[in-house]
Amino acid sequence: MNPSLLRRAAIFSLVFFLGGPAPITHAQLAPPTAEIPLYPGVAPGSENWTWSERAAGSPTNPTEQNVVKPELMVYPADRAKAVGTAVIVAPGGGFQNLMMSYEGVDIARKLNDMGIDAFVLKYRLKYTDPAARARGRGTTQPSAAALPTGPQAWQDVRAMGGADGQQAVRLVREHAAEFGYAPDRIGMIGFSAGGAVLIRTIHGPAETRPNFGMMIYGAEATSEIPPAGAPPLFIAVAADDQSVGYQGAIDLFEAWHKANLPAELHVFQTGRHGFGTKGGGADHFMDRVQEWLKVNGYLTKPTAPK
Repeated sequence: MNPSLLRRAAIFSLVFFLGGPAPITHAQLAPPTAEIPLYPGVAPGSENWTWSERAAGSPTNPTEQNVVKPELMVYPADRAKAVGTAVIVAPGGGFQNLMMSYEGVDIARKLNDMGIDAFVLKYRLKYTDPAARARGRGTTQPSAAALPTGPQAWQDVRAMGGADGQQAVRLVREHAAEFGYAPDRIGMIGFSAGGAVLIRTIHGPAETRPNFGMMIYGAEATSEIPPAGAPPLFIAVAADDQSVGYQGAIDLFEAWHKANLPAELHVFQTGRHGFGTKGGGADHFMDRVQEWLKVNGYLTKPTAPK
């Protein structure tokens, strides 16, 4: 194994040994090289969450539910082709599931092919009763007894997901030297609910803000005025999105444009939410992402200081 990978594995094995959560994996997903707990102990606000994370979904659509201890799953790029850029991948799932393949590990591997180090973010979720009947796009309906009288009563789990996104950026930036990417070349790509995590991360403190963002059929696309110093933004949605619609994506683009911030918007004719309808441009949205990353210089290795 590459010596740098061995060194990094040792670093994060130590972190894991000192109190990280035991990983829950799906056999059909490519395993990460390491799991990095976001917090040294219990995540703030989750002190009374006593349930366990569980693997759910199906072999073709694996998901995670009931995340209590948020973490980053590490997928480093081959060092021979690494470009010095890192991206945090925030899957969607309505804050009740994490879509671990096509919005998570699959995206991480496509980023690896571009030479980008990828980190799949498992952020905190609303409690789902394992006995509840599955409904909709990979989501489940909590039992009436589970909430709001349980430990999550009166808690804003969406805000917790945003806090987890900010902490993820902080950790990825802190470990830039060990991994070999630049601390000012850290992005985040968010899908559906993961897009809400992205927006809340962008609106957080400057030191925990990504250097660039990619919103894919985001569930919290908004015309809210972007913060000073907000990063360049790539936005993609389908015109026939039956879940979040397309207007929020247009409003988000216009907000960035009015603030003289770099932004790119793609409204594909077909694709629906999740880009599951095949045969249109949404099938190839990662090609558009790659072009945008190249235009903004994130696929070119940074010049070493003289």
